[in-house]
Amino acid sequence: MNKKLDLKVGYTCNNNCRFCVVADKRKFGDLTTEELKKQMEEGRKTCEDIVFTGGEATIRKDIIELVRYAKKLKFDVIQIQTNGRMFCSKKFCEKIIKAGANEFSPALHGHIAELHDYLTRAKGSFKQTVKGIKNLKSLKQRVITNTVVTKPNYRYLPKIASLLVSLKVDQFQFAFVHPMGNAWENFDNIVPWISLAAPYIKKGLDIGVLTGVKCMAEAMPFCLMQGYEKFVSENYMPETEIREKIGKEIRVTRDFTIVRKKAGKIKFEKCKDCKYYKVCEGPWEEYPKKRGNKEFTPVKK
Repeated sequence: MNKKLDLKVGYTCNNNCRFCVVADKRKFGDLTTEELKKQMEEGRKTCEDIVFTGGEATIRKDIIELVRYAKKLKFDVIQIQTNGRMFCSKKFCEKIIKAGANEFSPALHGHIAELHDYLTRAKGSFKQTVKGIKNLKSLKQRVITNTVVTKPNYRYLPKIASLLVSLKVDQFQFAFVHPMGNAWENFDNIVPWISLAAPYIKKGLDIGVLTGVKCMAEAMPFCLMQGYEKFVSENYMPETEIREKIGKEIRVTRDFTIVRKKAGKIKFEKCKDCKYYKVCEGPWEEYPKKRGNKEFTPVKK
């Protein structure tokens, strides 16, 4: 599996999601074109694939130039992680594909506009994102979507899955909300009890299985995914190098897997008795600070 460069172009965004994990980093601003090109050159020494993330990379005036440069550096997969809104323009889709982008990861958080737009705090974003997915698929592009599992939407995950299947996406993922940034500020209204969300996540995955669409769930401990262990995203995540602007400095994380396991997620003393202990990463560490660990029950070996 290729190593991936996660290049955070900056934190400016045309959404203001109630669950945004990097909302508190917006004050750091964005990297310049030349800074990003330099980071691509450095990252290419160890990485074969690249994903442009943010903030929202597609609203940058230089995004086509940046994608073209990634192609020049001969990255294999050039992915755009996005809220999908800019792709409602077919002309924009054609331009970024011609520049070299060959994989797209738009985010859809509701099955109807009222729900999605409530979560993104951007009126009209649902319509634009859905149109964007349709445009990309009409141009025969690989589309892998992400849905953040929140308190307002978790009961509708099966309906969201059905919509994504109807849009002919290549893969969809449900990612349990990471309680940082806006999600931490809005914890009580945004973060569901993870044990209540789990059954709906499974029902959504069932729809993917029945229709032959690849699907998975991120940040879900194995004890809550019994019978669905092979759908846990962390099983398949490639080694990832992150380059981002923190303050005035550019921070490089050489292997995010190690950081995620040691600093991002948490396991409890009782987890040592679980048969999944070696493969499970546990929940995001912020979650039990508010909810404790009673929902996590070791599965007997």
